[in-house]
Amino acid sequence: MTSTKKIKPKAVLLENIQKEAVKKFKDKGYTTTLHTGSLDGNDLQKALAKTYLLGIRSKTTITKKVLDGAPCLESIGAYCIGTNQIDLDAATKRGIPVFNAPFSNTRSVVELTLGSIIMLLRKTFDASRNVHEGIWDKSAQGCFEARGKKLGIVGYGKIGSQISVLAEALGMQVYYYDREEKLSLSNATKCATLNELLKTADIVTLHIDGRKENTNLFGAKQFGAMKKGSYFINIARGSVIDVEALARSIKKGHIVGAAIDVFPEEPRGKLRNFTTPLQGLPNVILTPHIGGSTQEAQKSIAEFVSDKLLSYHEVGDTSMSVNFPNLSVPAHFDGCRFLHVHDNVPGVLAAIDNVLADRNVNITGQYLKTNDQVGYVVVDTNAKNKTCAEILNALETLPHTIRSRMLLPR
Repeated sequence: MTSTKKIKPKAVLLENIQKEAVKKFKDKGYTTTLHTGSLDGNDLQKALAKTYLLGIRSKTTITKKVLDGAPCLESIGAYCIGTNQIDLDAATKRGIPVFNAPFSNTRSVVELTLGSIIMLLRKTFDASRNVHEGIWDKSAQGCFEARGKKLGIVGYGKIGSQISVLAEALGMQVYYYDREEKLSLSNATKCATLNELLKTADIVTLHIDGRKENTNLFGAKQFGAMKKGSYFINIARGSVIDVEALARSIKKGHIVGAAIDVFPEEPRGKLRNFTTPLQGLPNVILTPHIGGSTQEAQKSIAEFVSDKLLSYHEVGDTSMSVNFPNLSVPAHFDGCRFLHVHDNVPGVLAAIDNVLADRNVNITGQYLKTNDQVGYVVVDTNAKNKTCAEILNALETLPHTIRSRMLLPR
């Protein structure tokens, strides 16, 4: 693949990404286009035809076909936590690193989860609905404190572990289950199996990702294994639960309350006739995927992901990429810097060094990282302008080259 040239680089941001992101690109002189919604089909292909940097949220799907129609695209930023809307394998094979914001909205999700727990235990939403309809029905029947309740956390990552700490501060007993080995925080108790957690917890909350093996992880069997009279919360991914099975469990009175923020199929924008089997059920809180939707979180995400895209484009840094060899490189360099993405096979680094040696160019710094698919090397040199272009052309013709680019000193 030929290199992309750094002339009036174009950034496209979809799904109404925060103004802080737009400002970061424009302040750097990038031609920046902001779309308030997601794009697909021909509209998406047209928008990406000459785009170098792409920013999306969760509603835009980036497939191999989309990537094949975006020859200039250098990197993708997911202004959210999840990246399952992006074909990461196809992006890697094209030499395109993908960045996300794994921690920027953690606190927002944690707070909504804890708030949901309290609201469910107190049947707050049903009581509020009654008063809105003119019904005064004051009762303590079926209402409880959070203190002393057993909270089961499925997925003990950044979000799950923070919920664990704050839930203990409320006086809750915390249990967790994670497929990977995770260190217990404070007095949290690790469960050996998911079933053990389900039989123990009064409230179960999910904090897992949307990978394929997690699809419908929670169905009739799992809801049936929960304690009668328990509560269920999903502010993770809509695909991980069988919504109809949950609805049946609530109708039977086995689960007496639920808070659901994510759904298997979600509208791309505002919709007035959204439907789900959970609508109209007692003590069920339904929200439109707002777990990370706070001003603080969106600002943090906008700044973090934009910085990652800019750092890669201007310096070559790929640290914290979700699909690419993570390489942290110095921000300043004196001569030409070359970025080379290649198939991870023996001999490529030696071939790169030979290209430089044949032109009597000295290497002043060299940084290499690989993964199973690709190798990524950044080479700082003492080469000057005319020689730089010649070197770049030679690097592009090396066997197993996926993408090559050069950066001039600033």
